[in-house]
Amino acid sequence: MPQSIAARLDAVRSEMAKANLDAFIIPRADEYLGEYVPQRNERMQWISNFTGSAGMIIILKESAAIFVDGRYTVQVKLQVDGELFQYMSLTDTPQIQWLTTSLDADARVGYDPRLHPLSWQKSADSQLNKAQMALVAVDENPIDLHWQDRPLASSAPAILFDEKRAGKTSQQKRQEIGALVAKSGADMALITSLDSFCWLLNIRGNDVPRLPVILGAALLTANGDMTLFTDIHKLPSGTSEHVGSGVSFRAESELKHALGELSGVKLLADPNSSNAWSQLAAEQAGAILIPGFDPVSLAKAQKNTTELAGMRASHIRDGVAVSRFLAWLDNEVEAEHFHDEGVLADKLESFRLEDELYKEPSFDTISAVGANAAMCHYNHNNGIPATMTKNSIYLVDSGAQYLDGTTDVTRTIAIGEVTSEHKKMVTLVLKGHIALDQAKFPRGTTGQQLDGFARQYLWQHGFDYDHGTGHGVGHFLNVHEGPQRIAKNSNDVALLPGMVVSNEPGYYRAEEFGIRLENLVAVRPCEALANAEREMFEFEALTLIPMDSRLIDKSLLTDIELNWFNDYHQLVYKTLSPLMQGRELTWLENATKAI
Repeated sequence: MPQSIAARLDAVRSEMAKANLDAFIIPRADEYLGEYVPQRNERMQWISNFTGSAGMIIILKESAAIFVDGRYTVQVKLQVDGELFQYMSLTDTPQIQWLTTSLDADARVGYDPRLHPLSWQKSADSQLNKAQMALVAVDENPIDLHWQDRPLASSAPAILFDEKRAGKTSQQKRQEIGALVAKSGADMALITSLDSFCWLLNIRGNDVPRLPVILGAALLTANGDMTLFTDIHKLPSGTSEHVGSGVSFRAESELKHALGELSGVKLLADPNSSNAWSQLAAEQAGAILIPGFDPVSLAKAQKNTTELAGMRASHIRDGVAVSRFLAWLDNEVEAEHFHDEGVLADKLESFRLEDELYKEPSFDTISAVGANAAMCHYNHNNGIPATMTKNSIYLVDSGAQYLDGTTDVTRTIAIGEVTSEHKKMVTLVLKGHIALDQAKFPRGTTGQQLDGFARQYLWQHGFDYDHGTGHGVGHFLNVHEGPQRIAKNSNDVALLPGMVVSNEPGYYRAEEFGIRLENLVAVRPCEALANAEREMFEFEALTLIPMDSRLIDKSLLTDIELNWFNDYHQLVYKTLSPLMQGRELTWLENATKAI
């Protein structure tokens, strides 16, 4: 029988006592510091039952606290025992500061250096030192020592990703990135982002839900030679020939030994995305750490012509699958068959499953009816899925991993009759979507500079939304890919040709409804401006799926916006109609009619 949460807390506290620790920190992260965590590494869930995608737990000798953000304030109370954990805000209560006020001087705070980035470790160490407390690394995570029924690691084999789909050989990529390593003044780079080394080697995998990657880490030298530390039993025959010369494969357990041999080596490592353990181990061995961005990230984000062709092709097929779902949904509503959110999500995937290149969803589908859509990262699996109600709106945000590309789309759908307020708010969101889609901007423009394009019409009416407007998307890789993004407080990374980003303004009214309209777009040179004095860029829409015209208040659109809406639908019809038939084609004709 599984241990109770109270028994698990006692087990961790017994390990804390052995190590003379007054507190132990458990982040919602694993050693790879990625967005998604394999079930085997869901340590925060094991100690608390919390299934959210972000958070932190701090265990003290007599009490414990769980820190979550605004997305999870309802969920945490349903899943986590309030007798055992104090509920705290992840954003409003800085965790280290909380520790300095909760503990006495000379307290020892334990942490697993594999689960935190080096930047966090340095900041926490400094803050605790000022309070005369110590941050203490543990060699073995107390959860791992007591997790008796811990799931096994994935044994799924790696996939050799065809060069015809990748557009470049691994050797070409490694030499290009090696040159960047040399330019940074380093001899070698530590590559820990799973999608980065998979992209470099033209391999994919099945080790992490929703991400086609394998687990591991890599060392890349300035001459393009590379060692991948991973489960070598997962590598299919022909892997060495596939990646080309200069690559060696070692067991992941050998990384510690390899880091210990880097005396005098100038090692480029990202303090924000690589864990503290690996960088501290290298530094203790005498390596000279050169902090910098993951050198793969920018090159990976700028898709080559082959990758872009794959993204376009996968989006057309995805457009057909999602449009078939929307046709089915309208038919069900007309027949007054109202389904729950889980049934709807599964039905949508059933259309994608017909595609032989489809692998899995690119993230957990957000299938949200009525008031649930007001929670912008809602997951129907975290409770009892709600059922559609007549005269409401339904939001579905979903995506797919295909062998030739990754998709992500959100549509907001009328279920029966909708109110004038629904229409007004959807139209304000649409106006922002169009403004961003039609933006033309000079080289050097960042996502932060473009973010206001999407919010301006909401702002004029006193509204806004609390998420970014756009994130990067990988090519049969992570659906959330850096370094580019479009957000109020974005970074200083300029948008460059070949980058794929989402355009997803929204609006959320608590306990009533939620709206989001999301397409993926690719950055391309702007050829239309013949006399431009600067090098100018624009967006190309990749997502081709109807938007629900029943939710649009035409009187709020300008002629230019109306033309955009009708032109977009004309393009959707022209592209998808040869691939659809019967009732579904009739639905597409109606859904893309000019308004």
